[in-house]
Amino acid sequence: MKFLHTMIRVADIEKSLDFYQNILGLNLVRTKELPDATLYFLTDESGCCEIELTYNNTKPEGGYQLGNYFGHLAFQTDNIDKFSEKLKQHGLDYFRTPFKINAIGSTIAFIKDPDDIQIEIIEKK
Repeated sequence: MKFLHTMIRVADIEKSLDFYQNILGLNLVRTKELPDATLYFLTDESGCCEIELTYNNTKPEGGYQLGNYFGHLAFQTDNIDKFSEKLKQHGLDYFRTPFKINAIGSTIAFIKDPDDIQIEIIEKK
């Protein structure tokens, strides 16, 4: 069994592509046009796994709902201070600022994407 991707429905594909490419550094590797949606596949530099951003031609009344089962996506950074500067340059900020987990020596923080999906940023030591 091989893990392939996680799919996220997005309301504004331009904002989402900007966020995932310019903030998180993912690369758009392919798109797929369907009759009712366009799928955008992005991956990190290792090509391990993909995020599929799905932009539907029509949205449900009231927009998409996150629900309460999904938690967050997690990304590793080599330097959380540099990542923090990148956020500031793009006019973004954490909703949970960086803090150290002493038991493992890592620093973690949380941001949200344009659709309010929580993303954990981890600097491992």
